[in-house]
Amino acid sequence: MFNEISKAADSVGSALTAAAGAVESLGAKGRYTLVCTDADGHVKWTHEEDNLVVNVGLQDMNNKYFTGSSYSATWYLGLITGPGVTTSATDTMSSHGFTEFTGYSQSTRVTCSFGSATSANPSVISNSSSPAAFSITSTGTIGGAFLTSNNTKSGTTGILFSEKAFSSPGDRSVVNGDTLTVTYTFSLTAT
Repeated sequence: MFNEISKAADSVGSALTAAAGAVESLGAKGRYTLVCTDADGHVKWTHEEDNLVVNVGLQDMNNKYFTGSSYSATWYLGLITGPGVTTSATDTMSSHGFTEFTGYSQSTRVTCSFGSATSANPSVISNSSSPAAFSITSTGTIGGAFLTSNNTKSGTTGILFSEKAFSSPGDRSVVNGDTLTVTYTFSLTAT
């Protein structure tokens, strides 16, 4: 008599390969351009400086674009008085290291009227076709600029989007009769 013993075994294998190195990132960069002219329209000084987009500004941009939270399309430019200005990524409108310069005739901070964003990489938006103009009424020192959602001079509510304290050559003087125009340019780059 024969005893036959047989064994059967099935084996299944699978593998998942993920493109772990595929990372998409976005670069954001802003720039302030200030031009001061005297009462006769002669350029007294110009200053250009990259800005610091603060943490609450980045959070606000993400919330409004990706979650559709309440949105205000109006932004305002403000001036920072010097000297001794400090700025930090943790600054907000209610807590920051600068004093606002309010010696201009406009009753509120000046509206930053953005044009349409370009479709290229980078996508750029600015108020260059309509720079914010501050009609200076008192002697002072300008030490930087900021962009906020609140138009109230010296107001401490709203979103502080970006700010910049001037680096070398530093603070600049203004006097009654000067006009200070501020252009803000913001670009997003897919990297």
